[in-house]
Amino acid sequence: MIGIKYLNDAHLKGFEKYKYNCVDTSILSVYVMHPFWNKVVLFCPRWIAPNLLTFTGFLLTVVNFFLIAYYDYDFRAATETPIPSPVWYNCVDTSILSVYVMHPFWNKVVLFCPRWIAPNLLTFTGFLLTVVNFFLIAYYDYDFRAATETPIPIPDWVWILAAINLFVAYTLDGIDGKQARRTGTSGPLGELFDHGLDSYSAVLIPIYMFTIFGAADLPPVRMFFITLNVFMNFYLPHVEKYLTGVMFLPWGYDFVMWGVSITLAITGIFGAEFWQIPVFGMKPCHIFELTLYISAVITSHPIIIYNVYKSYRDKTGKMRSFREAIRPLVPLSSLFILCTLWVLCSRNGIIDMEPRLYFVMCGTLFSNICCRLIVAQMSDTRADLWNGLLNLLCVVTLFSVLPYPSLGLPELSIEIERYLLYGLTVFVTIAHLHYGAGVVREMCQHFRIRCFKIPTSPLPQTTPPADDMEDIEL
Repeated sequence: MIGIKYLNDAHLKGFEKYKYNCVDTSILSVYVMHPFWNKVVLFCPRWIAPNLLTFTGFLLTVVNFFLIAYYDYDFRAATETPIPSPVWYNCVDTSILSVYVMHPFWNKVVLFCPRWIAPNLLTFTGFLLTVVNFFLIAYYDYDFRAATETPIPIPDWVWILAAINLFVAYTLDGIDGKQARRTGTSGPLGELFDHGLDSYSAVLIPIYMFTIFGAADLPPVRMFFITLNVFMNFYLPHVEKYLTGVMFLPWGYDFVMWGVSITLAITGIFGAEFWQIPVFGMKPCHIFELTLYISAVITSHPIIIYNVYKSYRDKTGKMRSFREAIRPLVPLSSLFILCTLWVLCSRNGIIDMEPRLYFVMCGTLFSNICCRLIVAQMSDTRADLWNGLLNLLCVVTLFSVLPYPSLGLPELSIEIERYLLYGLTVFVTIAHLHYGAGVVREMCQHFRIRCFKIPTSPLPQTTPPADDMEDIEL
């Protein structure tokens, strides 16, 4: 990190004289492994750095650790019979694209999926693909400036791979519930796991588009408000289910996933320069921006308001009081207000310095707020009025927007504000991952199931068929 040194001059000069002096007398190593490694290394391209091999091997051990921990966190193999869950995933999907195209497609695809693969494993794999896309694109364009460079430094294969990964993730997200019905492992964990990971993807996927258009045509502050719009479109259907007991999936989700996948593929084929061509006198980035805002106003928010009104009128919902009904909106509104205040009043223009990291910080906080609402609506308990992670955001925002010269203090330096963002992002990410892993572990212990493993004696399917309901998920 900038300004911090961990090695002094003596350390560095000592390294100049260092030679790797190591003796290996292990019989297994000398007579078996080293001859084997001497053969294997010949297949390794010379452009691959040795440290990359080392780090990849370390990552594999970390993957093993977390994978085994999910199966057996406390070193106690679950031997009890799984407990049936009375929670049904009550969801209505009326999207034309989903009903007439995607569900028939997913019904065919899921037949190729072995029955021993747990639905949550499909969900998690799809999420990991979106994460891979995020880091891959960030490697080539961290600050959204690549679109203004000539030539654009992002290889075409990156966009093609990102398009494939996103569509595969979309498909896995579509078949996980169908896999749960096939295997008789439906339950409440799937809805939490699926929608919880989707809430994190809500910030990752728009960032792909921001990289395509670049900060020159779509300034980071406008990217920020687009991100808030995406958050609201994702969050309000969960508020709707909290009030009505039924989630009406918005039409925009399927069209967005198709649209982003096609956009990534076109970028890989024709290059990012393709999106500089005006359409009807408007740049594609502006059309993208307007489409998101207009679609939310037309196809999402009014329908949600009507469904909530109808549930109160017909007395088919939870019939919560007005004060209880608006509770889920308080933490989200607080997040929006605090993040917007920091963006607009930052002493050093934080959104221009670290746009990608700022979006990740906001997205992590949003995902935590959303996951807690999902837990509340699934368990039919009271929604949180406040999220504890917002306390730290309040403090950091205050430090970042104070008019220090007016108080007789030196101005806040760019480095300090950047470090505040770094520290906040790391803290909320660790806290959110800890919360998510803890909730999943506790639910698995309660229902005596494994998150990524189908039990030996799967639960009988007890959910009544419903043509207009989306498949139940584990």
